[in-house]
Amino acid sequence: MFTGIDEVDWASLRHAHGSAEDVPVWLRALASEDAAERATALDGLYGAVHHQGRVYDSTLACIPFLFALAAREEVPDRGSVVELLVSIGGESAVTDRRARDAVCEGAGAFAALAGDPVPAVRRAAAGALVRFLDEPSRVLELLRQRLRAERDDRVLPALTEALGLFAHRHPAHAGAAVDLLAEQSAPPYAPGLRLAALGQLALRAPDRLPADLVPTAVRLLRQRSAHRSRAQEHCGADTLVGRIRRLRPSDEEGAVLLRTLHGALGDRVDDRIALLTGQLTSPEPVDRCNAVWMSAGLFRGWRGDYGGPVRLLGAQLSTEQDRLRDAAVSVLAELFTLAAPAADDLHSLVTARPDLWTHRWERCPPTLGGPLKALARSGDPRAVPPLAQLLAGPAAPVGLGQEAAHLGRAAAPLAPALRHRLGRIPLTSPAAARLASPLLSAVAAVRDEAAVPEVLRLLSGAPDGLGAREAVVGEVVATLAALGATVEAVPLLRALLHTRHAALTAGALWSVDGDATAVLPVLLRELTGSDPGARGDAARQLGGMGPAARTALPGLHRLARSGPARQRVPAAYALWRITADPGPVLPVLRAAWTQDPRGRGAVARCLTAMGPAAAPLRDLVAAELATPRRHTGREVAYGSRDIPEDEELVRMCREVVGRL
Repeated sequence: MFTGIDEVDWASLRHAHGSAEDVPVWLRALASEDAAERATALDGLYGAVHHQGRVYDSTLACIPFLFALAAREEVPDRGSVVELLVSIGGESAVTDRRARDAVCEGAGAFAALAGDPVPAVRRAAAGALVRFLDEPSRVLELLRQRLRAERDDRVLPALTEALGLFAHRHPAHAGAAVDLLAEQSAPPYAPGLRLAALGQLALRAPDRLPADLVPTAVRLLRQRSAHRSRAQEHCGADTLVGRIRRLRPSDEEGAVLLRTLHGALGDRVDDRIALLTGQLTSPEPVDRCNAVWMSAGLFRGWRGDYGGPVRLLGAQLSTEQDRLRDAAVSVLAELFTLAAPAADDLHSLVTARPDLWTHRWERCPPTLGGPLKALARSGDPRAVPPLAQLLAGPAAPVGLGQEAAHLGRAAAPLAPALRHRLGRIPLTSPAAARLASPLLSAVAAVRDEAAVPEVLRLLSGAPDGLGAREAVVGEVVATLAALGATVEAVPLLRALLHTRHAALTAGALWSVDGDATAVLPVLLRELTGSDPGARGDAARQLGGMGPAARTALPGLHRLARSGPARQRVPAAYALWRITADPGPVLPVLRAAWTQDPRGRGAVARCLTAMGPAAAPLRDLVAAELATPRRHTGREVAYGSRDIPEDEELVRMCREVVGRL
């Protein structure tokens, strides 16, 4: 199998890390009887020859030897070798077809491997047949034969997935593949295989799905799980491994089956909610744990009536399964106000487990624990007493103030402790800005005017030019504006009119004394400056001045016509606030809505304030409300604020439609 390997001038070939002279060592190690040696070799090939899916001359040189290794039955882990070939031929095709063409040239070998004695080889070869053997009739017949002959439950789902991929790649032959999938989705096939077939039908031929798809899928899931549970008890009840598996259950294959079905259902949100409900009410903890993580994808990407699923997430908090409980807490913490239906369960967990109020990372200060964070983010005032206890302790968790801010005025009982913490921040510390930021958020949220001296201290008590001071200035000014900056703040604010925070500072000064002559020159300067952020801030502050800012109209018109979308919107809104003329405003808002979906929240706020004058843009708002996907148009990143921002967008859109 290594014939000719020494005739290749590997030293002259290259991979991701330089010379490829180490590649023949890795290739030979793939045939080793030592499992660790094989694993190291496979890692080396993935990390160098196939680094990030790229194709090197050494990649092409490896392919014949990988095929030779896959064909020799005495070689261990040949399934991994076939998977490497599939990865090389598939991922690299996006930018370089040479590797794919080389794998396709040898793809006849996959036909023999599809019937290999080793299940892992058969499993990997099933998809490889469809991807690389360009003989549709032969491939379909091979898949049909394997389905009739296969008995291994680990291989059958791979064959089903291969059929779905075949139907997608070969539309002219798709009918026969779909017929096979429909056959597999019905008795007498096993529940797991039927679930796999339903998922592929949902992806490739939704018209062939049964009318009672969701009840059928839930019933099959429970049958499969019951069979799997009995098998585990029989095989591992009295072993240490068996006990560990019962404590930390895992079912990646089941997760894949249900993820496929969820993904295929796409925008059918009601069906997905019903499917999720069935998963979350399963008697098997592992099914519920899989469902919790799948719910996160649905919540992040789609809008819907999630009260039922969220209550079921709350029901997982009382479980003795730490993994399941922690998963539910993690998802609930990202839902913010959408987590309100689970607030009773969150409060029960917070009350019963004070040890979960904080989370400690190694060599890091404590952070707020997931259950208390989720309760605070949901807006439930029952989070206030435990937050108060933590604030009264010697080391309040990092970010506590930021989470308390989600409670708004309900967090008012925390105000004295927040002021106290704010007043104790060491201003010369490099950590001053990090410590002050969350506290300032909370002070602004509770509108604690008594905190103005502590807020001003952050400006007046630190040396000029100190990095920590500079980092927190913008937040201090924004907090003062939210509190209604007092006369005692004026001297310090005036000193900031020639800094990069000039626009925000001018707005705060205007809220104190309403002296346009003092702030207009500053805002006009910032409006035409080189800093994009300052231009947007200046436009927003000018809008807040209303008709008193008429001298800024020419600059605002220019910015609304030609600036970036993130600047055009505040400029257009400022025009409305100053003139109440929708004519030059509405075209800007329509263009920004279309060009920048992530900026639709800002546009919706403008439309809400414009009232009946926004009527010509009603079509945009109505279309948004009819869209099941969140306004980013994709499943958003975990840990972001996209869910609450999209929920706020929907709320404003409903308000606009209700007024028109």
